[in-house]
Amino acid sequence: METLKMHSLDGVQRNIELIGKLFPNAITEVKRNGKVEHAIDFDVLRQELSDSIVEGREERYQFTWPDKKKAMLAANAPITATLRPVVADSVGKDGTPGGFDSENLYIEGDNLEVLKLLQETYLGKVKMIYIDPPYNTGNDFVYEDDFAQSTEDYMGNSGQYDEEGNRMVTNTESNGRFHTDWLNMIYPRLKLAKSYLTNDGVIFISIDDGEVENLKKLCDEIFGTDNYINTICLKLKNIAGASGGGEDKRLKKNMEYILVYAKNYRELVPFKNVYQYTPISKMVEEYRNAGISWKYTTALVNPGEKIYVGSTFDGDGLEIKIYKRIGFIIKSVGQIMKEENLTEKEVYDRYAYCIYQTAMPQSSIRPRVMEKVKQIGIESDLYSIEYVPKTGRNKGNTYEQFYKGENFRLFAWLKDVAEEINGILYKKDLQGTLWDFVGETKNLTKEGDVPFPNGKKPVRLLKQMLTMLTSGNDYVLDFFSGSSTTAHAVMQLNAEDGGHRKFIMVQLPEKTDEKSEAYKAGYKNICEIGKERIRRAGKQILSAVGGRLSMDGVRLDTNSTLNTPNSTLDMGFRCLRLDSSNMENVYYTPEEISQQDLFSLVDNVKPDRTPEDLLFQVMLDLGVLLSSPIEVKESAGKKVFNVADGFLLACFDHDVTEETVKSIAQMKPYYAVFRDSSIANDSVATNFDQIFETYSPETVRKVL
Repeated sequence: METLKMHSLDGVQRNIELIGKLFPNAITEVKRNGKVEHAIDFDVLRQELSDSIVEGREERYQFTWPDKKKAMLAANAPITATLRPVVADSVGKDGTPGGFDSENLYIEGDNLEVLKLLQETYLGKVKMIYIDPPYNTGNDFVYEDDFAQSTEDYMGNSGQYDEEGNRMVTNTESNGRFHTDWLNMIYPRLKLAKSYLTNDGVIFISIDDGEVENLKKLCDEIFGTDNYINTICLKLKNIAGASGGGEDKRLKKNMEYILVYAKNYRELVPFKNVYQYTPISKMVEEYRNAGISWKYTTALVNPGEKIYVGSTFDGDGLEIKIYKRIGFIIKSVGQIMKEENLTEKEVYDRYAYCIYQTAMPQSSIRPRVMEKVKQIGIESDLYSIEYVPKTGRNKGNTYEQFYKGENFRLFAWLKDVAEEINGILYKKDLQGTLWDFVGETKNLTKEGDVPFPNGKKPVRLLKQMLTMLTSGNDYVLDFFSGSSTTAHAVMQLNAEDGGHRKFIMVQLPEKTDEKSEAYKAGYKNICEIGKERIRRAGKQILSAVGGRLSMDGVRLDTNSTLNTPNSTLDMGFRCLRLDSSNMENVYYTPEEISQQDLFSLVDNVKPDRTPEDLLFQVMLDLGVLLSSPIEVKESAGKKVFNVADGFLLACFDHDVTEETVKSIAQMKPYYAVFRDSSIANDSVATNFDQIFETYSPETVRKVL
């Protein structure tokens, strides 16, 4: 039976293995800490790459800073931490406090360590990452990353950890390493983040103009310049002019940026169209106040009777049928207002389908129709045609177009650029790289119904990005989750479009300022804010869709807190907390272990750890989704965890008998995991493998 490794993925060893597959002759062996390990013979590798390698001091384009190599190592260094379930803070799919059936995750802890822990499980599974990291304004904090010590030792010895477990340092503008510290913080996190994306996945990164240039260079290096998509300019304030005051010559900021990178641009599916929506009544008023002519002022109230007059053909030889219209009725918006005693807004809402402006299109169809009508020798104030477009929104369908007068001015319909939502008519404009969210930021402090000291992002902003890229069962990751706007947006969009997106939020429990509104409201750290926002958002969404949703499963009557029924809409989250390993002295070499140590290692699990704690460390180690359904059953008086419908069966109780081992083997799991000290006696240990060989020889058996 194999022993679980109980540490995060070793990035260096993984890279060595990948290089070894391409250049096996470049692999050598070295002795470190008494162990023989694989390593790279760089002389051989240089020879293999002799046509392209850049040697020595030869000048080349590069982006570097002090301690860059250290930052690269920080991304690869393995850790021995774990994630422990916090059931009391969790919320069920249906909004039940303390429920643990959700497929969403909220993780408290240093995001670099969490990203390392989740690699085994979520590598290549995340469709979209959005992060809003510290902007390095001189007033915020950055992470201080040093993994030379174990997580537990560092927590005990480092003065940079506060009583809440924060590993953060103030990064002021007076710091000579101002940009260096920020780059060293963000680099390993982005390097790890890339590995989480699906081949068609995308990362969105919010930043302001203080570090946007450095961040762009950093992302070009990590993701590749070929995978750069766009930089979105985000308008958040209506401010014009200079800031004024003293010698400050700078203009006030009203823009932020979102850098957008693909994992693999070649496999990226085009973004779904997203639009800026403006109420038509508001737009008409703005045009009028600005002295700009609003063109959509006429309605074809009745298109009349159409009479066929002949046909022409497009460039591909397809028929274009031509009709003249008789008995049609055209009225201005003002005329309709007077005749029907309607407001301007009511006219646009009621007659949106037939309001138009005329235009002179540059197309090949219009001159063909004009020429044919001239040949036939007919005159009319209104014509229409029918044909099947080969391109555009009406591709492949019979489409009707209208032309007015002898100049054949084309009808451009308001309905083609507008959309009715909840009885209100909106003008919709396709979004490019300038996004206007001024309206949402005016009352942003109230959004989500929780105070947040360091600024929020609007829910609509996150929904817009999610709509562009995600659907169905996609995973969404935010490892600077703050007030959990991303989680709120995921749940809201799922409720609107029937999707089943799943979020993973990661946030350090950074203490709130005692003078802040958040602290006064009872939130002692940012995680408390984020979790409460998700709870409140879930309640609001459930209320909007009709209250508590019906459950497909039934909660089992056992003592475990982890039984997980299914639900159609997930308004909850599983809360997990970063902590040191569950195991005692995991990495001590034989010469470092005394006789007393051996005695204490009869049970190598720390005394304060629960079976549920052990289960999640096993799931991390084996790469089992942390959102997997978990069922707890009893076998011969022992608690058995059934994860992912029999994929993993685990028992961590002491004095496990042959009856329990046999019952687990008979279920034929892919993995069976036991505690190292759990076997009741030598007889059970002797028969253990024989039982599995009899009932389930393919099961992978492991101990911790």
